[in-house]
This record gives sequence, structure tokens and C-alpha cells, in this order.
Amino acid sequence: MGSRQVTSWHGKNITVAGLGVSGISAARALAGLGAVVTVVDNGDGDAHRARAAELAEQGIEVRLGRLDDGAHAGEVLPEGTELVVTSPGWKPDSPLFAAAAEAGVDVVGDVEIAWQLRESRPGRKAAPWLAITGTNGKTTTTQMLASILKAAGLRTAAVGNIGTPIVDVVTGEEEYDVLAVELSSYQLHWAPSLRAHSAAVLNLAPDHLDWHGSMEAYAADKGRIYEGNTVACVYNVADRATEDLVAEADVEEGCRAIGFTLGAPGPSMLGVVDGILVDRAFVENRQKNAQELAEVKDVNPPAPHNIANALAAAALARAFGVEPRAVRDGLRNFRPDAHRVAHVDEVDGVVYVDDSKATNTHAAEASLAAFETVVWIAGGLAKGATFDELVRKSAKGLRGVVLIGADRALIAEALARHAPEVPVVDLERTDTGAMLAAVREAARLAEPGDTVLLAPACASMDMFANYNKRGDAFADAVRELAAGKA
Repeated sequence: MGSRQVTSWHGKNITVAGLGVSGISAARALAGLGAVVTVVDNGDGDAHRARAAELAEQGIEVRLGRLDDGAHAGEVLPEGTELVVTSPGWKPDSPLFAAAAEAGVDVVGDVEIAWQLRESRPGRKAAPWLAITGTNGKTTTTQMLASILKAAGLRTAAVGNIGTPIVDVVTGEEEYDVLAVELSSYQLHWAPSLRAHSAAVLNLAPDHLDWHGSMEAYAADKGRIYEGNTVACVYNVADRATEDLVAEADVEEGCRAIGFTLGAPGPSMLGVVDGILVDRAFVENRQKNAQELAEVKDVNPPAPHNIANALAAAALARAFGVEPRAVRDGLRNFRPDAHRVAHVDEVDGVVYVDDSKATNTHAAEASLAAFETVVWIAGGLAKGATFDELVRKSAKGLRGVVLIGADRALIAEALARHAPEVPVVDLERTDTGAMLAAVREAARLAEPGDTVLLAPACASMDMFANYNKRGDAFADAVRELAAGKA
């Protein structure tokens, strides 16, 4: 897939697909450069109309809902369109993109626009991008990287899929030395020109296959992050698929493959030795020498998958020339977001942990592996996932399981096949009190020394607005449980 570089935006007819945060950001930036922008979206609610009114004040046309001919606005290519800019969630087989292909019109995403606009402000040098993707751990690793870069005294920001629209950052007033960029597979699919300074693929596991169509297509989109890298392609030694993506990438001459591992590192790797994070990649005589970076206890929380995140962040920082002390200080300063292996409370000797962000099987597996004995609260929307491998790998540490949500039967069936001795509570209710019931059932199953872990392995939208609301409900239920024990 290729994309023609735009040399002048003035007067160019651009259609933006989607009236979400990234779509609005791209529309405003392009209109500000003189483009003629039309935004299309199938929605037509009050929120859509309010956003449309705000954009209209900037001279941006917005087409919502159904058009006069009965077609949906988001399915019809406006006449004269020269480029389509899509929001990440729009599927590649959307009718709008089929119409664009038939008309010979390129489709790109907001990340591609940001990449092309990064030198749009006269007299300002574009900041290099240190880019991160993977099935799990992207946000945490990006935030860790930003913390390390700040500890090194660099002007930086965590941007992209992490919540701050990257177009706003590259076109804004503030100047940066380097950007820590989280990229989803959706964003990478639509960013053919992206060429990062260095990039990491943290891991690969089946996810979003309904969007990509196959695991091969999903992996290929993740692998785009390595294309044209200039200094380092960081891969996970424990996940051969990430190294394979490095081998397949067309990089700049001299770009190096850098591995990270939870074991002792070989040359050109970062790893762990006797509780110390060490670097054997960015040191002189890496065949014999290693550089201490930080201690495992500097990583918060020091769960295995999070130590891997820290090593990946450290590798990208070291590729950018950051000194070891800044790696240590940045990891010490980092505090994870809510709902990511977050300690909620301890009640009657049982620890309650919120990892509502574990929305797929790969993330749940890492979370379950971080604790010795677990009462697992799981379930929600499976998104086409299967659970046999997850249950098989995690069965030994399960004290019990409480299942909630629309697709809980899929997990129950996997438990029956691979962990028939583990007690399972199947909660049919989906009302607002369901999480409290789940926590109470988990407390009944748990013994002192156990961990009650919310790591659903599923999306949340069957019962909650998002994984944050699900995690909040869990924390509220734990607090109510604790209050009842007082």
C-alpha cells in the first residue's frame, strides 16, 4: 500500500471519515492549511450535531446520518474528493473506501496526516518518533518511555493511540525533542509513509481479527511500524513472530534488531540478571560488556509482563541515546494508569486487583501469570476469541472463577475442558449490581493469600460503557465488601 505525499494542502478537497476525536483533529488542521474539508459520519445524534456546528464555524462541511437520497453519509464519497482521511475504527471494507478505490483516491489515517504535517510549521525541526505497538502493553510502555525521556531532560509527550491526537501535537505551538508514539494496528494500516527513528512490537496475539480479516493481515499491519526505521527495531525474544516482522521489514542501512527478554540477554539485547535490568545492546564491546539500567523493584508493578514493557521502553530510550541513570529515574517516576493490574484493597487476607484493561486473552494470560493463586473474574464480549489456550496455561493457579457477561459460556466451556476441578460461578445477571455479586462470590471462593483478579479477557460493552467503568464498578464493589467487614 502506498500514499502520495501532498506538497500543498491549499484548495485540496479532502473527505474526513468519522466525527470522533481524531477526525475532528484532522479536519481542523487541514482546514487551517487551506484545504476544503468535508466530514462524513453515519451518526446523527445530539453530540454529532453539536460537533458539526463547531466545525461549521471553521468553514468545514459536515454530512450526517441519511442523505436526501436515503444513503448513509458515511458510505458516499463526496464529489471532487482528492483524498480520504479515515478515523482508525473504520473497517477497510467500508463502502466509502470502495468508492474511493474505484475513483483512484487514496485513503489514509490521522497518523499519516500527522507524519506528512510534522514539518508544516516554518522554522521548526520535526521531532523524531519512537513508536510502539503490540497486542498488549502499548499504553503502559509508551508512558514508561515518555517518563524515561523526561528524566533525561528531553522535551517529549506520549501521543497517538494513547489519547492525545497526534495531529494536534505536530501542528501545535509546543516544540519537542522526541515523541513517544503509541500506534494501534488500525492506525498503522492507514499510515504507509511512516518512518520512525526506532520502533517496538511488544507481542502478537489474535485480536481485532473481525477488522483485519485474518491473523496474517493483523500481523502485517503491526509490522508496518518497522518500515524505514533508522536506528533500532525492538522485538520480543519470547515472541518469535515479532522478530519475524523485523526480518521482513525494509529498514534504513545500519538499523539494528534489538531484542528484550526476561532472561539473561545475549549481545544486542536487553534483559534481566539477578534482579537487574541490563543492556547488552547499546554498549561498547557488547559481546563481553553489559550496562546496568535499573532494578526490577524500580518497575511498578514488577509483574513479569510489566518488566517486559519496561525493557522495551528502555531499549527505545537507549536507541535515542538516553543515559542509564535516566532509564532508572524514569521507571521509578512512572505510575501506571488505573485499571492496569491496580491494587484495590485487601480484605480478610485476600488481595483485590483491577486489571479491567485486560480485554483480550493475551492480556489476561499475562495478568493471571503475575499471581500465585487467583480467583478470576472474567467474561464480557469475546470479539471472536477462543479461550482454550488461556485456560490451559492458567489452570494451575486458579482457585476459582466467577463468570459475567454476554460470552461467559465460551470461557465456561474452556474451563470444563481444561480445568474441570476448578469451581465456577456463572452469573447470568447483567444489571448494575452484577459486579457486586461477582465480587461477593469471588470473596466466598477465595482463601487468605489469594488474589481476586478482574482480568476479563473480553471487551466490556455488553455491560459497561468501557473498561474504565467496568474497573470502577469492581473497585466500588470491593470497597463495599470491605466496609461490610469493618
